[in-house]
Amino acid sequence: MDNPEVTFVGVDWGTTHRRAYALDAGGQCIRSHADGEGALASKGRFPEALRAALDAIDARPTQVLMSGMVGSAMGWKEAPYLDASVALADMPQHLMLIPDDSDPVPRHVVPGYCIRNQWGQPDVMRGEETQLLGAVTLGHHTGWFVLPGTHSKWVELKAGRIVQLRTYMTGELFDVLSKNGTLAAAAGSSEQVWDATVFAQGVQAAQHGGALSHLLFECRARVVCGDMPAASTRAYLSGVLIGSELHDVAHSARAAAPVKIIGSPELAQHYQTAAAPLGLAFEVINAQDAFLGAMAHFQSHGKSA
Repeated sequence: MDNPEVTFVGVDWGTTHRRAYALDAGGQCIRSHADGEGALASKGRFPEALRAALDAIDARPTQVLMSGMVGSAMGWKEAPYLDASVALADMPQHLMLIPDDSDPVPRHVVPGYCIRNQWGQPDVMRGEETQLLGAVTLGHHTGWFVLPGTHSKWVELKAGRIVQLRTYMTGELFDVLSKNGTLAAAAGSSEQVWDATVFAQGVQAAQHGGALSHLLFECRARVVCGDMPAASTRAYLSGVLIGSELHDVAHSARAAAPVKIIGSPELAQHYQTAAAPLGLAFEVINAQDAFLGAMAHFQSHGKSA
């Protein structure tokens, strides 16, 4: 059986999860490996953690490129942020080398981006820029993109350059409020079910505007007043949070359809359902395809040392 030689390894190294991809000389993915060795679990032993990932995909590459929280203050080595003047396609000229006299293989980290709004307030991302570069390599150079997750990123691109960045703590708030505080207490010990109708009601409530803290308390009020079963608490909470995010984007950022969404099919479906009343349509871009497209670009345009 043919065993193409691995020349390049790309690592998507997040806070809690990590995925490594082995690429051949033509930029094609040969093997991949996913595990829970994120930046938190690897802290203090990043060289050993990287070697374990390379062993897992049986790779002895000539170059390793790492993206995500591995380049943050909590990661292996902090990579400086780029600003809006640097086009996504030019990132290969701004990689940060992690030197190691005991290992001759060059190891680089992808920098994040710091984008300031019209009032000078900063917003940042680290890891999402790689998927956005991948989207550009797939032909998506201009328009709005959303990368949902713990911190949802809304990004406007023009000719492959970032012109707007807005972060929403949607996923983090959902996780925290589902487990702690009055909303978790309202759900009680009820086994949660996904209620599409209640989710839509949460989205609709968010479209009325108003302070998010008020909208969130309505979730508890609906349960204690008997308007909603406790088992639907998480569905309503999800609707309010995603709906509030979409309401702000549609009215403040004036995001225009179609919006490209880079994320899991499940999250993409939730966003598509929530966005329908706003007239926003989504085009789904496979997150793995985007990451591999970026890695192939780095491989062909990047530094080798």
